[in-house]
Amino acid sequence: MKRLSHLDTQGAVRMVEVGSKRVTRRSARARALVRLPPECVPVMAAGGRSHKGDVFQVARLAGIMAAKRTSDFVPLCHPLAIDGVDVELRLDQNLITVQTTVRNTGKTGAEMEALTAAAGAALAVYDMLKGLSHDVVIERIELVEKRGGRSGVIRRRVARSR
Repeated sequence: MKRLSHLDTQGAVRMVEVGSKRVTRRSARARALVRLPPECVPVMAAGGRSHKGDVFQVARLAGIMAAKRTSDFVPLCHPLAIDGVDVELRLDQNLITVQTTVRNTGKTGAEMEALTAAAGAALAVYDMLKGLSHDVVIERIELVEKRGGRSGVIRRRVARSR
């Protein structure tokens, strides 16, 4: 049976030792889904300008900033030197899909940063639109794919559902 890497043999929490791992090029993609109530759909369909500003631009910046600060609030996450972060937001009727990609060259991967970027962007969408409705719902945050390191390519096995 596999053991959790963040627990030692006695079950105590630990930060994983990565000193002996090889430096490789790595990337991770994550996704968040944000369901919009009827009050928000026309605003987003018209380009996303709310009374607070451009929802898409603020969410993109929030995602980038969240990726850079992941280790500040995920306790056992190593701080990474991030090579790049992409945050894309797509509106399809009443659903915004946030897709993030984080790239790094290092001894540990960027999946936590990609997930945190997706969460940060989704939270920013909520914050920007809550003046119109508090019924905005962040439905799911999930890893889509990770590349690099010992495990190579890993893709999400469960199909996305709406």
